[in-house]
Amino acid sequence: MKIGIIAITSGGLNLAEQLLSNILEDAALIPIRSGVKEGLARSWSRFDGFVCIMAAGIVVRAIAPLLQDKRSDPCVVVTDEKGENVISLLSGHLGGGNALATRVAGLTGGKAVITTASDVLGLVSLDLWARTQNLTAGCGAAMTTANAKLVNNGCLRLYAEVAVKSLPEAFIVVERPEEADIIVSDRTCRQTDALLLHPRDLVVGVGCNRGTPSAELAAALEEFLATDSFSRLSVRNLASIDLKRDESGLLEFARKNSWDIVFYTKEELNSVAGITPSAAAHKATGAKGVAEPAALLSAASDALILEKRKWQNVTLALTRASFTLSALVREA
Repeated sequence: MKIGIIAITSGGLNLAEQLLSNILEDAALIPIRSGVKEGLARSWSRFDGFVCIMAAGIVVRAIAPLLQDKRSDPCVVVTDEKGENVISLLSGHLGGGNALATRVAGLTGGKAVITTASDVLGLVSLDLWARTQNLTAGCGAAMTTANAKLVNNGCLRLYAEVAVKSLPEAFIVVERPEEADIIVSDRTCRQTDALLLHPRDLVVGVGCNRGTPSAELAAALEEFLATDSFSRLSVRNLASIDLKRDESGLLEFARKNSWDIVFYTKEELNSVAGITPSAAAHKATGAKGVAEPAALLSAASDALILEKRKWQNVTLALTRASFTLSALVREA
């Protein structure tokens, strides 16, 4: 976590030096040239969080025009120059502001001031738990509603289509999705007001002709996933043959979606049992198939959930990797 420290008084600068030398290994002092507002604006995208040693009002006015979304904004911690009150002002959960405030207060001997409701009530942070579990919310508004239910009721009912090892104390497992406040599923079509969280458990096997553009791959995948209402938010990675390591359209497609691609040799693909050989694939690559065995290998699975489907230049197959929920919550 890269931290920017900003101070405007001599006492504040003394505290900044203490922080720099004691706990914030990846930290830097932000020079003030034309004021706090200019300094923060200049540095906003360069740091994961800020420690501002000054009055909270100054910081609020300075960061107001910079705010975009709690999922991407850096955290902001504000403290007085003695370090007596260390306030987590912005991005307390996802951005790590609460953890940073606690860390700074532990050094200064001060008090970490945490105002997020779940922390005050001793409840799990739903946002942070979802991130730790590699779950993606289909709708940000539904996350806000679920957080409010958690704070108001002290518990949430959860229905999961994945394995469950353990859950935070506030979660109650239910047997039917219509009873749930949270549904964990890699499918999209749900007539419900529940928060839909998508596990990253789908592996897409890809075969394509040389020169296939990224847009053609995207259109094929959209149509393919819609076959059984699978969510693209649940795609964990792509898998293909090593002959495609330099396939520009495939690489661009993965990069645009922030997906990794796992490549296999023809010998590895041919070692997968139960694959119906493809004469065309064997002639082009030496492998009896590409999309299906690549998906199975990458997911460490022995069953496809969607068998291969061919378009003019693209072949796709889909399988599911193991995925287990736990009560673990890591600080951002």
